[in-house]
Amino acid sequence: MARASKKTQLIEFKGTTLPIVSVTLRSLSPDDLARTATELFGDETFFDGDAAVLELDQIECTNETAVDWTAIRAVFSRHGLHVVGVRGAGEVLRESAAAAGLPSLAAFKRTARTIAEPAQAMATDTPQQPLEQPPATAPVSQSASQHSSQPAFNPTLIIDRPLRSGQQAYARGGDLVVLAAVNAGAEVIADGSIHIYAPLRGRALAGASGETGARIFTTRFEAELVSIAGVYRTFEAGIPEPLAGKPVQVQLSDGGEGDRLSIRALKTD
Repeated sequence: MARASKKTQLIEFKGTTLPIVSVTLRSLSPDDLARTATELFGDETFFDGDAAVLELDQIECTNETAVDWTAIRAVFSRHGLHVVGVRGAGEVLRESAAAAGLPSLAAFKRTARTIAEPAQAMATDTPQQPLEQPPATAPVSQSASQHSSQPAFNPTLIIDRPLRSGQQAYARGGDLVVLAAVNAGAEVIADGSIHIYAPLRGRALAGASGETGARIFTTRFEAELVSIAGVYRTFEAGIPEPLAGKPVQVQLSDGGEGDRLSIRALKTD
């Protein structure tokens, strides 16, 4: 007699870790957000349908505050981001977002780079899209000490060909090194720092996942836009004379009124 085949389960649950873009908001005005997003990404889709969570811990909200979540989601949808939830919000905002279909997600912190995270990189013809050392601990056994002394490996994406307009390279979870020109209309993005040993004529966005210690280095500065951890600067009016065409480094510095970009000449001799 033939044995009956095992019934296939129609639903199966598994634990998983999925990449989600974290977007910190300092305003809930759809018009202001749309204007800022256009300054960052132009009219391009930019992201490739990535899931995103809105960080709201810098938003102050009262019971009278009305939020148009549908319009806010539409702003990011136009640039290829699919907003799936919110984090860091007060009770009023959480309830408002939940009523609009945006659940409040549990907060988490990116693990320190003592655990290597593989970099996922993309370089396509169409737009896609220094952590602190752990504190000292009490002495541990010799075997544990030997194990912990092994250096962590964090993949670095290396691009050795020019990027033309409309192309993008994204080093997810690591640094990006570019050995050829980043031409106008091209974008380079990294969760870590960006090193460009060639002209930077397009856009460079370092610390894309919120790493405020990330930096951008280039041997020839002719950029359209630079950004560190979401703080950006554009150059429609031209690059200041002391920096134009020069080697520079870009980093965040506290100017007394919150983080701002510091762009300064880089000595190479």
